[in-house]
Parts: sequence; C-alpha cells; structure tokens
Amino acid sequence: MGESLHTVTTMPTARQPGCPFDPPAELIDARRHGPISSYTFPGGKPGWLITGYDLVRSVLADSRFSSRRELMLHPTIDYGDMEAPPAPPGEFLLMDEPQHSRYRKPLVGKFTARRMRLLTERVEQITTEHLDAMEKAGPPADLVTAFAKPIPAIMICELLGVPYEDRGSFQEQVESFMNGETNDEDLMAAYTATQDYLAELVAAKRAHPTDDVLSDLTDTDLTDEELKGISLILLAAGFDTTANTLALGTFALLQHPEQLAALRADPALTDQAVEELLRYLSVAKTFMRTALEDVELGGRIIKAGSPVILSYNTANRDPERFTDPHVLDLRRQDGGHLAFGHGIHQCLGQQLARVEMRVAFPALLNRFPTLRLAVPAEQIALRPETADIYGVKSLPVTWDV
Repeated sequence: MGESLHTVTTMPTARQPGCPFDPPAELIDARRHGPISSYTFPGGKPGWLITGYDLVRSVLADSRFSSRRELMLHPTIDYGDMEAPPAPPGEFLLMDEPQHSRYRKPLVGKFTARRMRLLTERVEQITTEHLDAMEKAGPPADLVTAFAKPIPAIMICELLGVPYEDRGSFQEQVESFMNGETNDEDLMAAYTATQDYLAELVAAKRAHPTDDVLSDLTDTDLTDEELKGISLILLAAGFDTTANTLALGTFALLQHPEQLAALRADPALTDQAVEELLRYLSVAKTFMRTALEDVELGGRIIKAGSPVILSYNTANRDPERFTDPHVLDLRRQDGGHLAFGHGIHQCLGQQLARVEMRVAFPALLNRFPTLRLAVPAEQIALRPETADIYGVKSLPVTWDV
C-alpha cells in the first residue's frame, strides 16, 4: 500500500469552540487522512486508531479482536507496569466468548423489541409526570435534572427492582463514578458504595423475588457475584447513555430550528429523528479492542497484542458512508449508524433506549412549543472528553408561560 500512514500522537480532549456536537477536530482530520491511523499510547506502546465506518464495523464483528479488560490499555492514561485485572464476574461487556454469552444469553429475552414496546406506556407516564413538574415549577429549568436523567434512571431502577425510596441516593452514586470529573478517591468511594448496594439488592431479590429482571435472573445458575456484575453493566448502559442523548439531543434540536420544526410538524418523523440524533451525537464516543493475532486491516497489519481505539463518533460521520455526515438531517435515508455498536457486544438495551427517546423528545417539544435555551449556546457546560459518555452537564432552558 503506497499511501502514507497518518499518525495521531495524543487523543484529542477538546471539541472546537462553537461546535459542541462535532467530534474533536483532530479526529475528523485523522479520518480525512484515511480510516486507520497509528497511535502511540501513553507509556510508548504502539497501537492503532480506527476512524472509518467500515473498518470500525469489521473490527466489532471480528473475534480476532478481544474485548477482555486485562488486555486493554487506556488511550489517555499511563498506568505504567500495572496490569488491568480481568473483568469481575458478570461484567460481560469486557469479556470474550464463551464467558460473554454465558451472561448475555439469559438477558436477551428480557430486552426484545416487543418486550420493550410493552414498556411504552410506563415511559409515557414517567415522561408526563416530569413534564408536569417542569411546567408547574415554571421556567427556567435545567433539562438534565428535570427531564433527561430521571426518565432512564427510573426505568432502569424499575427493571432492576430498586426500591423507590433508594433511587435518589442510588442515582447520585452512579452519577459520581460516571461523570468523568469525580476525583479518584470519591470515584472509588461511589463505585464501592454502588457495588455494595447491588450486592444487597441481589440478596434481597434472591430471598424475596419481585417482578423485575434481577429477580428473574435469580432463578438461573448465576451466582450472587455474577448477578451483581450484570446489574452494574445494565445500570451503566441503561442510564448514562440515554440521559446524555436526551439532553444533548434537545440542545442539538434547539440549535437546528428547521429540524425542530420538521419534527414538531410531523410525528411520523420521530423514529427517523431518533436514529439520526443517535448517529449525529454518538455519545458513546470510543471503545477499545486488542488484536489476538496478526490481522490485516485496511491494508495494514495489526500485530497480535496491539491495542486498537475504535472511534464511533468519526465512524458515524464518515463521508464514505453518510452523505453530508456533519449535517443533522432528520429525514436522512442512509441509516445504519454504529451508536449502539455492532457484533456480539451490540448494546443489549438499545430497544429500551429507542422507546425512551421516541416518547420523550416529542412529548417535550409538544408540551413546550416555545422551548429555547435560557443562556447563550456557548455558555452550555459540556462534559469533558475524559468522560466515557459525552453530553452536557446542565441544559438551562426556558419557555413562554
């Protein structure tokens, strides 16, 4: 292959001023040079950054690339000679086959599109309750705390069977170790507290099962430790991603009034709009894989043991896959984004996330026809790139009363 290899020396950690929805400029530039770049990890280990849609998708479907935590390097932090331990029991996102399927398989039937559609009425109820509270309190409001977080948080708590009186403190603990800004000591304290709580919850469900996914799983051969790990994965996947897509998606719609008007005018556009927002925002920005053997990829040889960064947000903005990829177009016809991943690790809760967004976006926009930002767009505080999930810290909005 005669084409020169582009090199990225550090993972970009800032978005361009005034472009809060676009990937960092250096990542877009890397994609312009080709779908694969070399990347030197902190500590000096050579690896790869994949920014092209087709190559990201092919790696996600290739069992020669591992998801095992103990094989991973962090893309921005040098941990020196410290080796990551294997994923704890149940945390199947960081495992390969056959362990991965042992944990995922009992869950698949709980998250089918049909079963998630049956939850639509409950999502509508929760959404209405929070819109009622927003309207009663009057403007302005922080859409993150008033609307975007509570809907997925309540739904995942109900699926896990978290008692109503525990949900507030439980949600705070989870938020603390997922926001990308908590210091190490507080992060570990919040993570440990969440683990301890989930252990108690599993024991309670085993002793007195109720009508929820976790109780159902106590009727399998999974141990308490495994159930705790599965609960943590469901919690992390089911809460933070949807909450940030709802908030950031509303911000994006408010910044694209012609798209917002189209969605308000045509309810039939909702499903398409949700898919386009998922593509355009790609809040789960990057994932890691490690080559288990030498693999030819995009004309390059990825050596066994090489760490690979998969850039979802540039893959979903790949001009070779999407027409005008940096344009938010709710009527877009070229779907097939990677916001939920691909292959055996494709997001288990994607149908629940879709139900929540298909209900929440139209309900919010129809309830508040004059909804707008309460501060200039450039003052909206964004989550740092170091957070696993991108989004806004808060979204002050107002409306006419």
